[in-house]
Amino acid sequence: MGRRSRGRDITGILLLDKPSGLTSNQALQRVKRLFDARKAGHTGSLDPLATGLLPLCFGHATKVSAFLLDADKSYEVTARFGAQTTTGDSQGEVQETTDSLPSTAAVDAAALALTGDIEQVPPMYSALKHKGRRLYTLAREGIEVERPPRPVTIYAFERTAVDGPDMSFTVRCSKGTYVRTLVEDLAKLTGSLAHVAALRRTRVGAFDSTGMHRLDELEEIAEQGMEALDERLCPVDGALMQWPAVTLGRESAFFLLNGQAVTTVGAPAAGQVRLYGQTGDFLGLGEVLQDGRVAPRRLFR
Repeated sequence: MGRRSRGRDITGILLLDKPSGLTSNQALQRVKRLFDARKAGHTGSLDPLATGLLPLCFGHATKVSAFLLDADKSYEVTARFGAQTTTGDSQGEVQETTDSLPSTAAVDAAALALTGDIEQVPPMYSALKHKGRRLYTLAREGIEVERPPRPVTIYAFERTAVDGPDMSFTVRCSKGTYVRTLVEDLAKLTGSLAHVAALRRTRVGAFDSTGMHRLDELEEIAEQGMEALDERLCPVDGALMQWPAVTLGRESAFFLLNGQAVTTVGAPAAGQVRLYGQTGDFLGLGEVLQDGRVAPRRLFR
């Protein structure tokens, strides 16, 4: 009996519009099976309740997943005032209620106070670990442990709509931000309680909602064959557009691909750069050294 294939060696990034009700890993596994991909990973978990942009990396693109994990994110969130839940969203059990609903002026002032560099205490229902165990596992057992606050940056936190006890916001924030905690802290500043009723991610680094694909859409495309699916993949360097591009000559590319720092024309004075060969093929990431040469940092060929 022949050995079962481990899947196809494909490389690229798929912009998935994650549906509500699935964990990020469940969504990843479904898409991985559709593509029959040998290697795949996602770029930062979305809550099961949440929808929206979840970049999935296939093959060599998994080498850039860390850059997407570290990237800034944008969200659309609806906060429901009047109740706090165990999970911080509508999937949890109601812990406490209040009849005190804040005015829009109070909410706007609180949102402004939470804009900038702040500290958050991570929620118990999170994937962080305590002594080797996930916090959400402890929370499901009724165990609560102390969590040290972590610094995050909220670049923008703006109210967009009001509908009874629900208020909608746009949030642009740094990596590691818990929007559920942000909503709870917002309510606390206004003397009220709240939880997340809906959450949608709209941007991860250079990627936005343009070009996202739903699971049901991908399932329909899969009926046309693997080539049709592969056409939906973004190139690896699409995740790295925040860094300037440098094109190397043939000889410089040869030495750089063999691990050596090289001198090239058009490099910035400092920082990381995207590296390309003369024919436009993406070579990887480099860093400009103090002497102006470009050293390889993460190569893809």
